[in-house]
Amino acid sequence: MQDELARLPQRAAEKYGENKKFFAKLKKKVPKNLDYLMQELHHDEFERTDCLTCANCCKTTGPLFTNTDIERISKYFRLKPSAFIDQYLRLDEENDYVLKQVPCTFLGADNYCSIYDVRPKACREFPHTDRKKFHQISKLTLKNTAICPAAFNIVEEMKRRIDF
Repeated sequence: MQDELARLPQRAAEKYGENKKFFAKLKKKVPKNLDYLMQELHHDEFERTDCLTCANCCKTTGPLFTNTDIERISKYFRLKPSAFIDQYLRLDEENDYVLKQVPCTFLGADNYCSIYDVRPKACREFPHTDRKKFHQISKLTLKNTAICPAAFNIVEEMKRRIDF
């Protein structure tokens, strides 16, 4: 897995132009069954992919924390939301709450998440490849192909399955 992760940014960069054109076409002509196809591709890929062998998303990026996430996680830690924010979060350039540091504070050496049951929505949904109205998140998906081997594989299979 480490070799694959080391090569992933380069592979994603090599496919970036091709993928960007593909997503532009996808936005112009959205296949009727796109959401079903994406759910199938996502399911099939995650039957083969074990996130615990990777955790690159947790090691290299941080999720956005919604107010609902902050409330839920604060309650889990028995902290006031303001104390949780002070201890773990900062506001980014877009005024969103994000982690103060990466890798994620809650990621263990074994790649397990210490707050898995109450983790942020962004973590639960990552890499967002089974999301409804998938065609609306092309920029995010392009970014995620350089972070997540599963997202990269899903996009490659999607290009094979959708013929323009």
